[in-house]
Amino acid sequence: MIALQILDIKDFMSKLLIGAAFDPFWLSEASVTTSITYNLTGSLQPDFFDTEEKEALALEGRNYALWKDVKPFCFSIMKGKKTPLHFKIVFLLSRKNVEKLLRDHPLGLTTEDIFGLFVNFQYDGTHLTCTTGTSLKTFTLDKTLDHVWDDLIQKFFKQQKIPYQNL
Repeated sequence: MIALQILDIKDFMSKLLIGAAFDPFWLSEASVTTSITYNLTGSLQPDFFDTEEKEALALEGRNYALWKDVKPFCFSIMKGKKTPLHFKIVFLLSRKNVEKLLRDHPLGLTTEDIFGLFVNFQYDGTHLTCTTGTSLKTFTLDKTLDHVWDDLIQKFFKQQKIPYQNL
């Protein structure tokens, strides 16, 4: 796990809420506090979908909303003259991208071993921090996956031109 401080909050927010940089991520949860607090859970509700949609989601192995689908709602909450008092957004790496990570970095793990690879963004009114996290379904003392995930997030930030500093 690493903690990073985002240095250009305005540019980051544009990439988060308007750009497509984070669109492939799954939304685990979000909380935004303006005049009231909005809490979102990214877990999809299977009963909402018809049979064809359920089958498509099952093929993807997806049970979380895509950020690109929830982003317009979050943007509508956050836009305006005043910045939010606080927000927290937790992303989850998609199953397809977890599979790619495991192909590119043979770690002796399968996608079934991994509950999730998370990236958390938290804004406190003045500072925006990012922390990474991994969650496995099995216990291991090996932290290689953590290091690979941390490195991947930092490479992603550099690709997206998101300036940060390690905390």
